[in-house]
Amino acid sequence: ANLLAACPGFYHQSSGDIFRRLNKDSDLGRTFLKYSTRGDLVPDDVTINVWKANIEAHETLCDFQPGRDILLLDGIPRNPAQARIMDEHIEVLLVLHLICADDLVIERLRKRALRENRPDDAKDEVIRRRLEVYHKETRPVLDHYDASRVREIDPIGTPLQVLARILEHVSPIQNTQFGNTLA
Repeated sequence: ANLLAACPGFYHQSSGDIFRRLNKDSDLGRTFLKYSTRGDLVPDDVTINVWKANIEAHETLCDFQPGRDILLLDGIPRNPAQARIMDEHIEVLLVLHLICADDLVIERLRKRALRENRPDDAKDEVIRRRLEVYHKETRPVLDHYDASRVREIDPIGTPLQVLARILEHVSPIQNTQFGNTLA
Protein backbone atom coordinates (compact mmCIF):
# COMPACT_ATOMS: atom_id res chain seq x y z
CA ALA A 1 0.00 0.00 0.00
CA ASN A 2 2.85 2.40 0.74
CA LEU A 3 4.33 1.94 -2.74
CA LEU A 4 0.96 2.56 -4.37
CA ALA A 5 0.35 5.60 -2.16
CA ALA A 6 3.59 7.11 -3.47
CA CYS A 7 2.06 7.18 -6.96
CA PRO A 8 0.21 10.35 -8.03
CA GLY A 9 -3.57 10.06 -7.72
CA PHE A 10 -3.60 7.76 -4.70
CA TYR A 11 -4.05 8.53 -1.01
CA HIS A 12 -3.35 5.77 1.53
CA GLN A 13 -5.03 5.71 4.92
CA SER A 14 -4.10 2.96 7.39
CA SER A 15 -6.35 2.71 10.44
CA GLY A 16 -3.55 0.95 12.32
CA ASP A 17 -1.13 3.80 11.61
CA ILE A 18 -3.71 6.33 12.78
CA PHE A 19 -4.32 4.48 16.03
CA ARG A 20 -0.60 3.96 16.68
CA ARG A 21 0.03 7.72 16.28
CA LEU A 22 -2.48 8.56 19.02
CA ASN A 23 -1.17 10.01 22.26
CA LYS A 24 -0.95 6.93 24.49
CA ASP A 25 -1.85 9.07 27.52
CA SER A 26 -5.10 10.32 25.97
CA ASP A 27 -8.44 8.59 26.56
CA LEU A 28 -8.52 7.49 22.93
CA GLY A 29 -4.92 6.25 23.06
CA ARG A 30 -5.62 4.21 26.18
CA THR A 31 -8.75 2.75 24.55
CA PHE A 32 -6.71 1.69 21.52
CA LEU A 33 -4.00 0.07 23.67
CA LYS A 34 -6.58 -1.78 25.74
CA TYR A 35 -7.84 -3.59 22.64
CA SER A 36 -4.71 -3.83 20.47
CA THR A 37 -2.53 -5.42 23.13
CA ARG A 38 -5.03 -8.29 23.29
CA GLY A 39 -5.37 -8.57 19.52
CA ASP A 40 -8.98 -7.39 19.59
CA LEU A 41 -10.64 -4.80 17.38
CA VAL A 42 -11.28 -1.29 18.65
CA PRO A 43 -15.08 -0.75 18.96
CA ASP A 44 -16.83 0.32 15.74
CA ASP A 45 -17.97 3.74 16.95
CA VAL A 46 -14.44 4.70 18.00
CA THR A 47 -12.89 3.36 14.79
CA ILE A 48 -15.35 5.12 12.48
CA ASN A 49 -15.13 8.43 14.36
CA VAL A 50 -11.33 8.37 14.26
CA TRP A 51 -11.43 7.47 10.56
CA LYS A 52 -13.85 10.28 9.70
CA ALA A 53 -11.92 12.89 11.69
CA ASN A 54 -8.65 11.84 10.08
CA ILE A 55 -9.95 11.85 6.52
CA GLU A 56 -11.64 15.24 7.03
CA ALA A 57 -8.38 16.68 8.39
CA HIS A 58 -6.45 15.43 5.37
CA GLU A 59 -9.08 16.85 3.01
CA THR A 60 -8.77 20.23 4.75
CA LEU A 61 -4.98 20.11 4.36
CA CYS A 62 -5.41 19.05 0.68
CA ASP A 63 -3.34 15.92 1.30
CA PHE A 64 -6.36 13.99 0.03
CA GLN A 65 -8.47 15.43 -2.78
CA PRO A 66 -11.57 13.29 -3.37
CA GLY A 67 -12.05 14.57 -6.92
CA ARG A 68 -8.51 13.62 -7.90
CA ASP A 69 -7.31 10.86 -5.60
CA ILE A 70 -8.32 7.27 -5.11
CA LEU A 71 -8.62 6.64 -1.39
CA LEU A 72 -6.81 3.44 -0.41
CA LEU A 73 -8.21 2.15 2.86
CA ASP A 74 -5.98 -0.22 4.80
CA GLY A 75 -7.35 -1.97 7.87
CA ILE A 76 -10.84 -0.53 7.64
CA PRO A 77 -13.61 -1.63 7.50
CA ARG A 78 -12.85 -4.45 9.89
CA ASN A 79 -16.33 -5.96 10.03
CA PRO A 80 -19.62 -5.81 8.09
CA ALA A 81 -21.10 -3.25 10.52
CA GLN A 82 -18.25 -0.84 9.77
CA ALA A 83 -18.68 -1.49 6.04
CA ARG A 84 -22.37 -0.53 6.26
CA ILE A 85 -21.55 2.67 8.15
CA MET A 86 -18.83 3.58 5.68
CA ASP A 87 -21.21 3.07 2.75
CA GLU A 88 -22.84 6.33 3.91
CA HIS A 89 -19.56 8.21 3.43
CA ILE A 90 -17.70 6.66 0.50
CA GLU A 91 -18.31 4.72 -2.69
CA VAL A 92 -16.23 1.56 -2.74
CA LEU A 93 -14.99 1.02 -6.27
CA LEU A 94 -12.77 -1.98 -5.62
CA VAL A 95 -11.78 -4.31 -2.79
CA LEU A 96 -8.32 -5.85 -2.95
CA HIS A 97 -8.07 -9.07 -0.96
CA LEU A 98 -4.48 -10.15 -0.48
CA ILE A 99 -4.71 -13.89 0.08
CA CYS A 100 -2.05 -15.22 2.40
CA ALA A 101 -1.81 -18.45 4.40
CA ASP A 102 -1.98 -17.98 8.17
CA ASP A 103 1.52 -19.36 8.74
CA LEU A 104 2.96 -16.82 6.31
CA VAL A 105 0.99 -14.02 7.98
CA ILE A 106 2.48 -15.04 11.33
CA GLU A 107 5.99 -15.04 9.86
CA ARG A 108 5.49 -11.61 8.25
CA LEU A 109 4.07 -10.09 11.45
CA ARG A 110 7.04 -11.36 13.45
CA LYS A 111 9.44 -9.77 10.96
CA ARG A 112 7.45 -6.52 11.02
CA ALA A 113 7.58 -6.50 14.82
CA LEU A 114 11.37 -6.52 14.67
CA ARG A 115 11.76 -4.19 11.71
CA GLU A 116 9.27 -1.55 12.89
CA ASN A 117 9.60 -2.03 16.66
CA ARG A 118 5.95 -3.09 16.92
CA PRO A 119 5.53 -4.93 20.22
CA ASP A 120 1.86 -5.58 19.38
CA ASP A 121 3.06 -7.87 16.56
CA ALA A 122 5.69 -9.70 18.62
CA LYS A 123 3.53 -11.92 20.83
CA ASP A 124 2.35 -15.22 19.34
CA GLU A 125 -0.87 -15.22 21.38
CA VAL A 126 -1.74 -11.72 20.12
CA ILE A 127 -0.99 -12.70 16.52
CA ARG A 128 -3.12 -15.85 16.79
CA ARG A 129 -5.95 -13.83 18.36
CA ARG A 130 -5.76 -11.35 15.48
CA LEU A 131 -6.03 -14.18 12.98
CA GLU A 132 -9.07 -15.55 14.84
CA VAL A 133 -10.66 -12.10 14.77
CA TYR A 134 -9.82 -11.76 11.07
CA HIS A 135 -11.50 -15.04 10.13
CA LYS A 136 -14.53 -14.42 12.34
CA GLU A 137 -15.12 -10.67 11.91
CA THR A 138 -13.09 -9.20 9.05
CA ARG A 139 -13.25 -11.89 6.36
CA PRO A 140 -17.08 -11.53 6.18
CA VAL A 141 -16.56 -7.93 4.97
CA LEU A 142 -15.81 -9.40 1.55
CA ASP A 143 -19.38 -10.73 1.39
CA HIS A 144 -20.73 -7.22 2.01
CA TYR A 145 -19.49 -6.08 -1.39
CA ASP A 146 -20.65 -7.23 -4.79
CA ALA A 147 -18.34 -10.00 -5.99
CA SER A 148 -17.57 -8.00 -9.16
CA ARG A 149 -15.77 -5.42 -7.00
CA VAL A 150 -13.57 -7.92 -5.12
CA ARG A 151 -10.18 -8.91 -6.56
CA GLU A 152 -7.94 -11.54 -5.04
CA ILE A 153 -4.25 -10.68 -5.09
CA ASP A 154 -1.30 -13.01 -4.54
CA PRO A 155 0.95 -11.16 -2.07
CA ILE A 156 3.93 -13.48 -2.57
CA GLY A 157 6.91 -11.90 -4.29
CA THR A 158 8.88 -8.70 -4.20
CA PRO A 159 7.05 -5.49 -3.29
CA LEU A 160 7.23 -4.41 -6.95
CA GLN A 161 5.78 -7.72 -8.16
CA VAL A 162 2.84 -7.37 -5.76
CA LEU A 163 2.40 -3.71 -6.75
CA ALA A 164 2.27 -4.73 -10.43
CA ARG A 165 -0.52 -7.23 -9.63
CA ILE A 166 -2.45 -4.55 -7.76
CA LEU A 167 -1.99 -1.97 -10.52
CA GLU A 168 -3.52 -4.39 -13.04
CA HIS A 169 -6.80 -3.92 -11.18
CA VAL A 170 -6.49 -0.36 -9.88
CA SER A 171 -5.21 1.45 -12.99
CA PRO A 172 -8.38 0.89 -15.05
CA ILE A 173 -10.48 2.30 -12.21
CA GLN A 174 -8.25 5.34 -11.86
CA ASN A 175 -8.50 5.98 -15.61
CA THR A 176 -12.28 5.51 -15.65
CA GLN A 177 -12.99 7.60 -12.56
CA PHE A 178 -10.43 10.37 -12.86
CA GLY A 179 -8.88 10.18 -16.31
CA ASN A 180 -5.30 11.30 -16.65
CA THR A 181 -4.87 13.58 -13.61
CA LEU A 182 -1.34 14.51 -14.68
CA ALA A 183 -2.36 15.93 -18.08
